[in-house]
Amino acid sequence: MKEIVRLPQWGDEMTEGEVGECYVQCGDHVDKGEALVAIEIDKTSVEIESPVSGRVLSIETEVGKIVPVGSVLAEIETE
Repeated sequence: MKEIVRLPQWGDEMTEGEVGECYVQCGDHVDKGEALVAIEIDKTSVEIESPVSGRVLSIETEVGKIVPVGSVLAEIETE
């Protein structure tokens, strides 16, 4: 089964975030709760964690890219 990881909205004013760092690559195994990417918002860095354990199928963004809320960040194949 495939799990899609999207950029959540952390407040009413948040409309986008900048990808500050990407911790995984396609093909990597991740555990539930492991950091996938860091998002920069309002001078703060927030890590997006994997909601499941599995293999990273794709990373849909890159460092420095501004992404809107709801954007797909990664796809993970569950075990």
